[in-house]
Formats: sequence, C-alpha cells, structure tokens
Amino acid sequence: MPRDRKEKTENLLLHSEKPTRVLTETSHPQGEARALGRTTGSPTVKLTERHQGTNTLFRKFSEMKWPMDVRPLNKSLVSDGKWKRADATQEKRRSFLQEFCKKYGGVSRPQSHLFHMVSRIYVEDKHKILYCEVPKAGCSNWKRVLMVLSGLAPSADNISHDAVHYGKHLKKLDSFDLKGIHTRLNTYIKAVFVRDPMERLVSAFRDKFEHPNSYYHPVFGKAIIKKYRPNACEEALNNGSGVKFKEFIHYLLDSHRPVGMDIHWEKVSKLCYPCLISYDFVGKFETLEEDANYFLQLIGAPKELKFPNFKDRHASDRRTNAQVVRQYLKDLTRTERQLIYDFYSLDYLMFNYTTPFL
Repeated sequence: MPRDRKEKTENLLLHSEKPTRVLTETSHPQGEARALGRTTGSPTVKLTERHQGTNTLFRKFSEMKWPMDVRPLNKSLVSDGKWKRADATQEKRRSFLQEFCKKYGGVSRPQSHLFHMVSRIYVEDKHKILYCEVPKAGCSNWKRVLMVLSGLAPSADNISHDAVHYGKHLKKLDSFDLKGIHTRLNTYIKAVFVRDPMERLVSAFRDKFEHPNSYYHPVFGKAIIKKYRPNACEEALNNGSGVKFKEFIHYLLDSHRPVGMDIHWEKVSKLCYPCLISYDFVGKFETLEEDANYFLQLIGAPKELKFPNFKDRHASDRRTNAQVVRQYLKDLTRTERQLIYDFYSLDYLMFNYTTPFL
C-alpha cells in the first residue's frame, strides 16, 4: 500500500464522528443509564452526582478491551459436509479483516461513544445473535430472518417491507444498559454482511431517487437540486424529484453537504466499526444465499428456515450489478470516479474488494 494511502487509512480507521447519543433517562431507560436521572437534592448536588455517574459509565467503557478478541467459530451444529467451501471462505475473510485491523488499527481505545457504535446492531437473544445492519446488503431479508428466529413470525416469506423497517419488533443493542451491551458483545455471535461499495452506492441511489419516495425526495432531493443544479425549475425545487446520479455524487463528495449523511450510503466502517467490534462472521452480498444459509447452520436455526432470496422492493427492476454500475459511472469524470473510490477506500480495503476500473 502506498505511504500516503496507508497514512490516510490509519487516520480514517478509528477516528469517527463526534458522539450523537446523550446518556439520559429517556435515551436509555435501563440499568446504569437510568440511574443517572434518579438524583435528589439541590441542582448543584444533582449536577455533581450526574457528572460522577457519567464518569463511572465512561470509565467502565474505557476499561473494556478494544479491539475485541476474535473467537473461533463454534461449528458443533454444522453436520452437513456441503458447507466446506463456505467455511473455508469464511475463515479467509475473518483472517483477512483481523490482519488488516491489526496492521492499520493503531489505537487501543475507540474515539466514539459506545451507544453510537452499537446503534446499528440488532439483537436476537434466543439464538444469541448480533447482526450489524448494512443497508443495501440484504438487510431487509436478514431482519425477516431475525423475526422468525425470535418467534415473531412463522415464516420470512409473508413479512411486509413496512413490518420489517417500521414495526419496531426487533431490539437494537443500544437499547440495553452498559452491562447488557458488554455481555452480549462478548458472548453472542456477531455477524456483518457487506457489499461492493460502488454497487451498494448505485443500489441506494436507484432505490431512493428513481422511485417515488415521500422522505428522500423532499429531504435530500430538494437540497441536492437546489445546490447542484443550475437554473433548476420550480417544480424540481418544490418536490425534489428527478435527482441525477451526478448531482447525487456532488452531494456525497461535498465536505459542506446541504443535508447530512444517510445510513444507505454511509461507509460500513462507520456503521459497524469492524476494527473495534470483532465480527465472528463476515458475509458478502455477492455470495449472500450461501453465506446466510451457512450462518443459519452455525447458529442452529430450524432446518426449515432458509434465507429468502426475493427482492424486497421494485421487484421488476434489474438487480444492481457490475454492468448496471458501469452505466451510471460512465456519466462521471475520471476524477469523480476516483473520488468515490477514495471516499469508500476503507471499505474496499477492509473487506478485500477489488479496486474498480476507474
């Protein structure tokens, strides 16, 4: 790796954004976090006790071992010999990510707030699973599977998109107190599923901007058109529809974006913190069905449960693949394509994706 790229990787790897969560009774109503709000006496005493309580929380957080240890996969529940290839692939991915993080991690303690770090991780207590959600990498079907595993649904096939994403049926790791988070991080099997960054980006753009959307058009579309489209018509400015891919890329690469980032195109390194939270299983969208069904074997899922392979929305659209991506990239300059790669370079490197032809 060239020296300048190595330095850039080291700087980006673990120095994340400022914390976005606040320890309050309403944010975390369990355990120690809740105790912060139960003080009595004068405002000065309350403030002092609250400060001391917060210090206790962060001291315990800082005493956790970071990065976390990588444990061998428990394969005692895998009896079928057909999973040998999937197992070999999995071991290679785990080893690659572990070595990458060991080489470029560079710090012993995270810079981000613990509750923020685990805010994308879903919990399934029955089978002791932690799944970090990466949008546009099979997350809708994974949440369907988690609902079945936890007994919330008999089958993954009939769970609607709205029930998956807006039903609030599944628990997230940041809903637990510090002890609950720490225990699960150290005893549950932790899984993350990733996707080629350029494919994931194009897939997100197609989903959110090429179809009617009551959130992304008015919130992101209007701001993008206003800033990046000269002489935009009144209709486009009012409804935010019709954002072009090039305009979207200008927004993505702008250090002064008119509207913030979104999880659908945020870097995996900032969603799941894979060099701090050592994932036991690293799946890829490119081999999703095989990886997912092998994972279900590992955790002892019911034999009849198979990972669903249907497209969650816009079923008639062609799936975003390398050919589709090339059609979108051809409208960009070489510099713009290079800047996109630079933006996602950490995800490319961490998960051993091939550098795209720019």
